[in-house]
Amino acid sequence: MTKIWKENGFVDGDTWVTETEERKAGEGEKAVLPLDAFLAAVAETNDVGLGVLIAPADDVKKLEPYLDRIALIAVAFPAFSDGRGFSHATLLRDRLGYAGELRAVGDVLIDQVPLMLRTGFDSFAVTNPVAQRRLAENCLTGVAQHYQPTARDSEVVGGFSWRRLGTSGA
Repeated sequence: MTKIWKENGFVDGDTWVTETEERKAGEGEKAVLPLDAFLAAVAETNDVGLGVLIAPADDVKKLEPYLDRIALIAVAFPAFSDGRGFSHATLLRDRLGYAGELRAVGDVLIDQVPLMLRTGFDSFAVTNPVAQRRLAENCLTGVAQHYQPTARDSEVVGGFSWRRLGTSGA
């Protein structure tokens, strides 16, 4: 069972549905479409509040003309070892300026959540039972200091002059 988690806890009543051949959004639900289906649909409508699913090999730059119309971008993590979703999040937040909800979906593990938060994810579709339990217990681990700039500032700023701790940008 998939549960949606945000930093303030699990979300009840999430209405987003990732559409497949077998499952379509129904009454009171909002569709999350794969990139190609989204691009075809968005060309035919002026709707706002849309949802799109980005696969690891997708080019997120194709979304740039439509970012002001997208309420949710779900980024797929088909395997814990596939980190392309981190790059997608960085491109969307830092370079393209996407300010809507950015959701990690797929193989979301507890150890990756703090790093996903740093790159700009703000919601998570969690299916892993261990991750669900640890998130419910508010057991997030993390790394105190980071060398890389990020979409979110670190809690603690300081350290060596050659390290970029807690800074966004260069």
